[in-house]
Amino acid sequence: MNVITKTVSLPDGRTISIETGKVAKQADGSCMLRMGNTVLLATVCAAKDAVPGTDFMPLQVEYREQYAAAGRFPGGFTKREGKATDNEILTCRLVDRALRPLFPSDFHAEVYVNVILFSADGVDQPDALAGFAASCALACSDIPFECPISEVRVARINGEYVIDPTFEQMKNADMDIMVGASKENIMMVEGEMNEVSEQDLLGALKAAQEAIRPMCVLQEELMKELGTDVKREYCHEVNDEELREQLRKETYDKCYAIAEAGDHDKKAREEAFDKIKTDFAEAYAAAHTELTEDELEEKNALIDRYYHDVERDAMRRCILDEGKRLDGRTTEEIRPIWCEVSPLPMPHGSSIFTRGETQSLTTCTLGTKLDEKMVDDVLNKSYQRFLLHYNFPPFCTGEAKAQRGVGRREIGHGHLAWRALKGQIPEEFPYTVRLVSQILESNGSSSMATVCAGTLALMDAGVPMKKPVSGIAMGLIKNPGEDKYAVLSDILGDEDHLGDMDFKTTGTKDGLTATQMDIKCDGLSFEILEKALMQAKRGREYILGKLTDTIAEPRAELKPQVPRIEAFDIPKEFIGAVIGPGGKIIQQIQEESGAVITIDEIDGKGKVQVSAPNKESITAAISKIKAIVAIPEVGEVYDGTIRSVMPYGCFVEIMPGKDGLLHISEIDWKRLETVEEAGLKEGDKITVKLMDIDQKTGKYKLSHRVLIPKPEGYVERERRPRPERRQRPERGERQNNREQRRFEHRSNNNDFHDPLAPREPKDFNDSLDHNND
Repeated sequence: MNVITKTVSLPDGRTISIETGKVAKQADGSCMLRMGNTVLLATVCAAKDAVPGTDFMPLQVEYREQYAAAGRFPGGFTKREGKATDNEILTCRLVDRALRPLFPSDFHAEVYVNVILFSADGVDQPDALAGFAASCALACSDIPFECPISEVRVARINGEYVIDPTFEQMKNADMDIMVGASKENIMMVEGEMNEVSEQDLLGALKAAQEAIRPMCVLQEELMKELGTDVKREYCHEVNDEELREQLRKETYDKCYAIAEAGDHDKKAREEAFDKIKTDFAEAYAAAHTELTEDELEEKNALIDRYYHDVERDAMRRCILDEGKRLDGRTTEEIRPIWCEVSPLPMPHGSSIFTRGETQSLTTCTLGTKLDEKMVDDVLNKSYQRFLLHYNFPPFCTGEAKAQRGVGRREIGHGHLAWRALKGQIPEEFPYTVRLVSQILESNGSSSMATVCAGTLALMDAGVPMKKPVSGIAMGLIKNPGEDKYAVLSDILGDEDHLGDMDFKTTGTKDGLTATQMDIKCDGLSFEILEKALMQAKRGREYILGKLTDTIAEPRAELKPQVPRIEAFDIPKEFIGAVIGPGGKIIQQIQEESGAVITIDEIDGKGKVQVSAPNKESITAAISKIKAIVAIPEVGEVYDGTIRSVMPYGCFVEIMPGKDGLLHISEIDWKRLETVEEAGLKEGDKITVKLMDIDQKTGKYKLSHRVLIPKPEGYVERERRPRPERRQRPERGERQNNREQRRFEHRSNNNDFHDPLAPREPKDFNDSLDHNND
C-alpha cells in the first residue's frame, strides 16, 4: 500500500487529516477524512465514455450517515438504513452545487461521488467536511476537474467568525453559513442568519475564503505526489464547426432582436426562439438532401446545442450593451406584483403571491404539540414545531408529465424558505405551524415567492410573527475577459439558466435571515458580491412594502376553525398526578372534556398544553387539571364525592386524589347512629368545608353540618373532657426505666447479689469455688 497522509490546520488549531491509498482502492479516487473522532470516506468513480447523445454533466452526489457512526440502531421495523433523509439530501446538494461547475463543459461521462460518515462523537459537524472529502477524492483520481475546492461552515459567535464550529458552539451563533470555494473564488453559499447586515455576510465569506485556501493547496500537493495532476484524455463531443458557424451567422441577429424586443410573455418568447431554430433546421435539411435520416438526426442534435449557445450570447450581449432584459425590464426593476390573503375559506391561513409569471399559493395550518415532526437523524434527535413544504408540479411550467413525488429540488427550495421564516415565529407561540407552498406558475425565483407567500399566510392565520420577511433572487451577466458586468434583480428562469449567478437573499427590514448562491463563471470578486447584496436589499424592501400593503400585521384573532390552545405551568411534582397510573387520569380528562392535553417537563416545570375546538372543552379540562394540582385550604368549601362509607363516617374526595374524613358527628346537627341514617351512600355528591389539616399526617377533617342552618333551641351535647394522657417517655428513656425496674426487683430478692461486690463464703467448699471462679 502506498498510503499518503496530509494534514491541514483550522484557525483555532484543530486539524483535519486526509489519508489515501489504504481503503477503497478500486475506486477512481478515494480518501479518508478525519477531524477529531469524526471520520468520513469519500469515493469517486467515472465511466470511461459518455452515453451517446448526452450533452450535459451527469453528476450524482450521495452523502449517507451510518447510525453505527454514533453507536445507534436505526429506527423502524427493518433496523437498517433506508432512503436518504432530508438532512442527507441537503448535504448532497451542497456538495453537488460546488463541484458541478468545475467539470469541463465537454465532459459528459457519468460521475458518482459517494461520501459516507463512519464515525462521529457528536462534537464536530460532519456535513461541513463532506465537500472537502469529495474534492480530495477527485484530486486522487484522473477524472478531469478544473481545480480543487473545499467547503467550510462559518458561524459568528459573540461577534467572532468561527470556522467549522462544534455542535455546542452553534448554540450561541447568530449566523450559520456553508461556503464552497476554490483557492481564489467563492463557488457556493447557503445558510441562515439572525437579521445580520450585508457587510456581516461579506465578512463571513472572506473568513471562509481564508480557511479554504490552505485546503486547496493541500490537494494540489496531493495530486502532484500521486501523479493525478495529469488527467485522463476523453472525447465526448463530435463537433461540426462549419455548421456551428453557419447557424450563428443565420440566427444570431434574429435572437438578438427577440431579446431586445422585451416580450413580457414567457410562452410567446419561447415560441419565437423555437421558431428561429426550427426554421434553420428545416432549411438545413432542405439544403442537404444527401444526408441520411440518421445523419440528419445527428445534425439536429448539434443544431440544438449550438443554438443554445447563440441564444445565450444574444441575451447576454443585449443586457451588457443595452441594459435591456428579455422581458424589457432594466437591471434593477422588479416584475409586477399582486398579492391576496384568505383566497381559500377553510385553511387556517392562506395567500397567493404573484410576481410576474411566478405564482405561489400557500396555506398555513396550526396544530398542537402532537403534530410536531420528530427528527431522528444519526446526530440529531429532536422535534420541529415549524414545517414548510414546497411542491413544484409539472403544470406550473406547462409540462405534460406525471408528478412522481418529492425530488431533491423540492426539498432544497423548501428548506431555504424554512430557514428564511423560522426565526420570526416566537418561541412562546404554542402552536405547531405547517406551511405548504404550491407553485402554480414558475418563471424564476419560485423559492423566493414561497417566502413572500409564506409570510402572508402566516399573518393571515394570526401567527404573531416578529417581522415580515421578503425574498429576491439576483443574477449576474459577466463574460470572461471583460470588465463589464450586470447584476440583475428578480431574475427570470432564462436569466438563471443562461446567466452566471443565482444569488437568493431573504430578510426583514432589519437584516438578512437566509441566503443561497450558486455561480457558473470563473469566480466573483467581493466588489461584485457587495454590489449584488446592496441591490438585493433595495429589491427586498420594495417587495416587503407590497406584502405589508396587502396585510399590515398578523390578524389579532385566530379564525373560528383553528383549534384553541391554552398553555400554563404546573409544579414538577404534580406531573405524575395529572397523568395518573398508565395515563389513566389524563385520558379520563380528555374523554370527559373533549380536549387534547400534552405535558412536558422543561426547565424544572410541567409545561401543559390544552387544545380543543371550543372554549368550553378547554375550560373543563383546565379546571380538572388545576383541581389536581391545587392545594386544599382550611376554611374553603368544596363539592365532594363520597368514595367510601364507614361506621364512624365517610371519606369524601374534595379534589382529584385528595380525600378527607367526614365524621358521623359532622354530617348533621342531630345525633346519628349510622351514616346511612343521613341517606348518604357511596358515589353521592356532598358539599363540605375543610375544617382542619393534621400537620403530622396531612389528613383532612371535613364538616357538612357547619354549612346547614343550626336548628332552633339546639344545645350542643356536653362532652366530658378526656383524661390527660400520660406523656410516653422517649425510647431511650423507656429502656432505662425498664432496667431500673429490673434492678429494683432483683434487689428485693434474697438471691440477688451485685456481681461486682465480693461475697462472704458460707463454708470451706464455697470458698474454694469462689477462688476458682
